[in-house]
Amino acid sequence: MKIEKPSTRGSQKEKRRQVIAVVDDEADIRELVELHLKRAGFATESFENGSDFFHWLSLNNRPALCVLDVMLPDMQGTDICRQIRASDDYADLPVIMLTALGHEADRVTGLELGADDYVTKPFSPRELVARVRAVLRRHSSVQAVEQNNVIKYGPMEMDTGTFRLKVSGEKVELTSTEFKILRILLEGRGRVFSRIQLLDILWGGEKFVFERTIDVHIRNIREKLGIASDLIKNVRGVGYRVCEQD
Repeated sequence: MKIEKPSTRGSQKEKRRQVIAVVDDEADIRELVELHLKRAGFATESFENGSDFFHWLSLNNRPALCVLDVMLPDMQGTDICRQIRASDDYADLPVIMLTALGHEADRVTGLELGADDYVTKPFSPRELVARVRAVLRRHSSVQAVEQNNVIKYGPMEMDTGTFRLKVSGEKVELTSTEFKILRILLEGRGRVFSRIQLLDILWGGEKFVFERTIDVHIRNIREKLGIASDLIKNVRGVGYRVCEQD
C-alpha cells in the first residue's frame, strides 16, 4: 500500500500539541493509552486497524509518533512498520511497537524492522508515556538544525541539518535512532564506543533499554549503507567504531 504525501498541514492547535497515532484493535487498550497521553499533554488519533491508519496518513495528517500494536485484524503491525520505513515521506516517523509478545526475539524483530522502541503488554501507562517522550527527544535532537554541518567520510555524506544521508550520491533512509548512532560514530571516528556509552548518549541511562538494542540498530545501519558498511567495525567485547581511512 502506497502512502501518499500529505498535501496540507494540520490545524494551528495540532501544531501546538504533538499528535500521537495509536493503532490497536483493542478498544480498552486504545482508550487507556489515549487517556495517559492526553494527560501528558499530547493530542491523539486512534485506529483499530492498519487500513484506517494508512487512510488517515494519506490525507493532511502526520503524527509526531506512532504507537503500533503488532497483532491487528487486517495486517500485521510489523508490515505497517515495514511500509512506513519504505516510504519516502514517512521513513523517519518514530514508531513504538506495542504487543503481548514479550520474548527478546520478538522485540529484536520489531527493532530490526525499524521500530524505535518496543513495549510489551501488560504495560505501565506511565512507562509508555516516558518512552514516547524519550523517543521524541531523540528524534527532535536529530532534526535540530545545524547550519553548514556536513560530515563527509569515504562514500558517505551526512547532513546533520537536514537529516539526510547519501552513499555514493544515493540517498539512504535511516530512522532517527540509526541516524544519531551513525553520527556519533562518524564524529568520533577512530574512537571505540561501548554499547553502554551509546545507550547513555541516546537514552540518558533509562533502565528499560537493553544493550542488544544497539547491536540491532548497528546491523540495520550496515545493511542500509551498502558499500560503506565495512567502515563500521565491531570491536569484540567492547563496542563499535568507524575505522580510520588510510
